[in-house]
Amino acid sequence: MISTTEPDLSRLLSTLADRQDRSGQAMAVARQLGSRDLLVLLRDPELGVLRPAPGFPQTLAGGPTWTDLLARCGQGGTFRSTVHHPDARHQQAADVWAGQDGVVVVLIGGEPRVRAAEIAKAAELLIALLQAEAREEAALAAARSAGDATRRATALASSLDQARSQLAANARSLREALSEAARLNRELRALNDTLEQRVQEEIAERMKAEGALRQAQKMEAIGQLTGGVAHDFNNLLTVIIGGLDNIARQLDADSAARDDARLRRAVDMATQSAERAATLTSRLLAFSRRQALDPKPLRADRLVHDIGELLQRSIGEHITLELVASPGLWPAFADPNELEQALLNLAVNARDAMPAGGKLTIETQNVFLDEAYLSTVPEPVSPGQYVMIAVSDTGHGMDGDTLSQVFEPFFTTKETGKGTGLGLSQVYGFLRQSGGHVRIYSEVGQGTTAKLYLPRFHGEVASPAAEARRLDASLLRGKEFVLVVEDDDGVRAYSSGVLRELGYTVIEAADAAGALAALDEHPRVDLLFTDVVLPGGVHGHKLAAQVRERRPGVQVLFTSGYTRNAIVHNGRLDPGVQLITKPFTYEDLALRVRRLLDSPVPHINDRDRS
Repeated sequence: MISTTEPDLSRLLSTLADRQDRSGQAMAVARQLGSRDLLVLLRDPELGVLRPAPGFPQTLAGGPTWTDLLARCGQGGTFRSTVHHPDARHQQAADVWAGQDGVVVVLIGGEPRVRAAEIAKAAELLIALLQAEAREEAALAAARSAGDATRRATALASSLDQARSQLAANARSLREALSEAARLNRELRALNDTLEQRVQEEIAERMKAEGALRQAQKMEAIGQLTGGVAHDFNNLLTVIIGGLDNIARQLDADSAARDDARLRRAVDMATQSAERAATLTSRLLAFSRRQALDPKPLRADRLVHDIGELLQRSIGEHITLELVASPGLWPAFADPNELEQALLNLAVNARDAMPAGGKLTIETQNVFLDEAYLSTVPEPVSPGQYVMIAVSDTGHGMDGDTLSQVFEPFFTTKETGKGTGLGLSQVYGFLRQSGGHVRIYSEVGQGTTAKLYLPRFHGEVASPAAEARRLDASLLRGKEFVLVVEDDDGVRAYSSGVLRELGYTVIEAADAAGALAALDEHPRVDLLFTDVVLPGGVHGHKLAAQVRERRPGVQVLFTSGYTRNAIVHNGRLDPGVQLITKPFTYEDLALRVRRLLDSPVPHINDRDRS
């Protein structure tokens, strides 16, 4: 074999320093050495595979010959092989040198005057350059993936290109370029290290902006809510104040000039407006999930059947009502009174959607809500078994924009004065507070279906006793002693007056301290009638516990317009707690007091003493 000196090879290989025409120069060098082509392979540090060095053809002909060659390179050393080159149709001999550092030199074809190992030894600077270029390409790829560091990485790549041009002149420039590449890699790592901090700062700023947006939306919703409340209550108060003013003027008039019919109309108008105001506050509490629920095991199909006549009267004879029961329906667990009110609200909405008549269908069914369905629900709902009540009408339906707002308080599509916009809000709040779920489906011109999902009750439902008889006025009277604790002077005066009219002996107190003092002064107290929220730091539930510690036989009846969490937990009354919500009427108070006094005293639990 003809030998070529190492300096000659080094000078010849220095022509490959220019990357732009490296492939052509490599072929020219190979032919000067008696071969057909010269190829340098480097091991990719990320992927661990051999690939052509920068500037050489990046695609091999492939096939089993190259697979075998690349596999033998992993063992290192020199060997001869046969490969397909330049394409799969041509097969040529190859002289191969494989270094332990992942560098492979391949002389392809012809009768070379030198071995691949000699070329590798003479091309140390070239190999260092190729490795630098490979590291440069890896650095550029990493810079491109950094996103925010694109401009900086491009500038660094430009500096590295300048260093590579200098490397083509001499070996000293090559060492300087390697040093520059190392420095740039360190800067890039430092840049990546600060990237996480910059991302966190950006996320913090975005979360701050989103928080400000949510606060603005919340204040807008509060403004809409308070505006709607003020509007409706001002209308109701106008009727109430006007009715009371008419009553006062009639009472001031001479008996001969008094118009009893007008007086009665004024009383009826004021009473109706007060009842509407009470309904409005109840619906607001239901929407905010702050009403005190008294859930019980119930049969949904039986409840729907029992209120069928009331629903028919509410929707009118021009609408057909169909009740579809489901055999084997599970028991549900909910407040029956609130459920009836929710169904009545849905029936009234259906009636208004069918002014020319139609059909209202109420059906019950056992359902299981799984994770797939609940993933489409915006609010949190637990998967499991539910009792579903579907209320469907054949009315005009709703479009998507209207459907997305139906649960918003005071949103209504009815004419001014025709609705409060709280009916569906009450339904939504009641179902969510009950641990259930509500979904409304509607299509314009086809109708609407509201599906109420109530939690299943696991257990037996007691057979309903005979309907409780309505006690007449004589049976509502009594001679027991009642301690009335209420901080509002007007409410306390009204409650005490009703009880005295019923024959009870009434002891009054404005707070817990006054109540306990009165208890010490009076040896007999049969019933404590107390507001839940009292001044002085001792609320009604704590007062009741202290009273029962002194007088275990005392019955307790709570009253409140808003219970907070004193006697209500998870939206439900504590077991054994009796509550009459404000506002209440003469008959409501008389009936609750009499029934409670005729009932056994419940056991005091630990929560009452806390």
